[in-house]
Parts: sequence; structure tokens; C-alpha cells
Amino acid sequence: MTRIKKDFSLPAVFAGFITFLIGISVSSVLVIQAGQVLGANQAQISSWFWALGLSIGLSGLILSWKFKYPVATSWSTAGLALIIATGSGYNLNEAIGAFLICGIMTAVLGFFGIFQRILEFLPQSLTSAMLAGVLLKFGITLFTVMQDQLIYVLVLISTYFVSKKTLPRHSIVITLLACILLTPLFFEYTATKIHYGMTYPVWIQPEFHWSSILGLAIPLLIINMASQYLPGLAMIRSYGYKPHVNQLVSWTGIAQAIFAPFGAFSTNIAAISAAVSLDEQVHQDPAKRYIAGISCGVFYIFMGIFAATLTGLLLSFPREMITTLAAIALFATIGHNISIAFKEDLDRDAALITFLMSASGVQFLGIGSAFWGLVIGFIIYHLMRIQIKKPI
Repeated sequence: MTRIKKDFSLPAVFAGFITFLIGISVSSVLVIQAGQVLGANQAQISSWFWALGLSIGLSGLILSWKFKYPVATSWSTAGLALIIATGSGYNLNEAIGAFLICGIMTAVLGFFGIFQRILEFLPQSLTSAMLAGVLLKFGITLFTVMQDQLIYVLVLISTYFVSKKTLPRHSIVITLLACILLTPLFFEYTATKIHYGMTYPVWIQPEFHWSSILGLAIPLLIINMASQYLPGLAMIRSYGYKPHVNQLVSWTGIAQAIFAPFGAFSTNIAAISAAVSLDEQVHQDPAKRYIAGISCGVFYIFMGIFAATLTGLLLSFPREMITTLAAIALFATIGHNISIAFKEDLDRDAALITFLMSASGVQFLGIGSAFWGLVIGFIIYHLMRIQIKKPI
């Protein structure tokens, strides 16, 4: 506790909050939709948020504290898309069983070091290109909002860059405060009626069938690895940290397995939202940025305990506000990864294909473009290194 007090900073807390906000705001409605597809009632859906908040929050908080670098955790939006698309073929108990199996398999991949060995084969230029491609759409959406809210976006962009020039450590904090102050002036919206009170867990008995294991658990595992763990660990590595891959994968898998019977469909390393907690805007000293990971975990725990209250409040924010704030917060990360991806001449062709494919958003076999971009880029990376003997 003494070191935490010494390393504590307000920008780190705000970065943790923004990481949390980005992580849940866009896909909270999808959690509700996924639960409804599986036949969950209102109490059970509230339990899903309780389980997700505690499993994500506790794992992120403890891992950040233990390893002293930001370990932002989250649920998988791509996993939600899979559940919504295929969930009608299973009942709620079968789905819960699949979530539990997925968590156990994730832990096994971590404990036996399988994922660590996979990651060691991937060049940083390609993982950075993949991250830049995934993040690109978030930067572009800022200018989509600008088309309808020109002054709003211009003022926030100006606020960010002026504060980054004058008070770089507090630029995100200042931008967030400006966003909160400006939003009521530019948008007409009514906050949802907030119901105050704690959320209570509901045990949902898991059922295990080969159809749900093969059709839901294994695809969910692949999607989590491709869309969450791979870019999330690459994100941590791109900022100079050496992630404890085995422990991060295994313990988040265990957290998912423990809370799965209450609705935790995934507990993963965060990918996109994690960037906010890793950047130098959090703190110039990388050794003190772990406070952002701890803070993010605390916010997730509060979300779980007061799921109905906090989720209702966050969902009342205009989507344009969330989109603008997320894009500005990710500016530095997009630039950082582009610079790494295209730094080496020999890597540029492979990095370009990885970047473009990852940014495309297409899916094959239910797996997202980030995974396929990395696969194609990896092939080109090694193809460009083949030495062809010239005829004498």
C-alpha cells in the first residue's frame, strides 16, 4: 500500500476510468441482447453484469498490482457477437456450461505456456501493424462525428493538443472534463431514470453438451485469443513492458471459469481500451502507470456491485460523446504503433498488408480481421526474407 500511495496520480485514475468507459460503453447493450437471445430474465442479465464486473475488475486489479504495469481487462465484444449470432441454438444452461469450459481451456493454454510460445514467433512490426489497423476505425469515427458536430469536435481536439503541449501529463484529464462540460451544450438528451441499489448474483446451473462445447466454447476461445489476448498482449509489449503471458492468460481464464455460472461469458486482456492506460499521458515514468490498471479494475468492481445503477447512467451518455472521447484518447496509441510497424524497410510490405487487413473489419469462419491480418502478414514477412539465388 505504501508504494501505491507513492505512485498514485490523478491522470492515472482518469486513464483507468476512460479505459473502463471505453471497455463497457460501446457494448453494454450487446450484453443485454446476448442474455436475451439465450433466454435470460432481467435478474439473470443483472447477474451477468455483476459477474463480469467482479471477474474483470478483480483480475485486472490484482494482476496490475502484482506485476506493476497496467493490465487492463475486459469482456470480448467479438465474443458477444458470436453469442448473439449462434445463441438461439442453445439454452441458457448450455451456454453457461460453454462459458465455463472456455475459461478452463484458456487457463490451460496459459499454465502450459502454449500461448507464450505462439507470441514469441510474432514480429513486433506485425503486431503493431495489427493494432494500428484495429484502432484506425476509432480514429476515423471522430471525423464522422465532426460532420454533424463540427464545433464540438474541433473544440475538443483543440483542447487536447493545447493541453498536450502545455500540460502533457494532464491532457486526457483536461479533455475529459471539457467533454463533460461541453456535451450538454451540444446535445439534447435525458438521462435514464437511475435505480439505486446493489446487484445480486444469480446462480445458473451449467449444462455440458458436445454441441455447445464445439459450437460455442471452442469458437469463443478462438475469438478471445485472436481478438483480445493477441492484440492485448501485443499492446502491452509495444510500450516496452514484458508481459507475463502465461500468468495473464491463465489467471483471467480462471476468473472467467469461477464467475461463469453467474454469467461471465469472457474475462480477457483488454485490447483497444488498454491503450489509454499504457500511454505516456498516464505518467512519464512507465513504472508508475500500473495505477491506471488498478483504477480500471476498481471501476469494473463498482460496476459489478452497482451494475443496474452505473450501467444505466453510462448508457445515458450520447454515443457521440463516447466516440469522440475514445478517438482522442487513442490518438497517441495509433501514432505509436504506426511508427513501430513501418520503421524497418524490410518489414513494410508485410506490415502494410497486416494493417489494411486488420482495418478492414471483415470476418472469415467467424474470426475477426485482426487475426487474419496477422496470418497473412506473417506469411509475407517470411516470404520477403527468402533468399533467391541469382543466376551467374
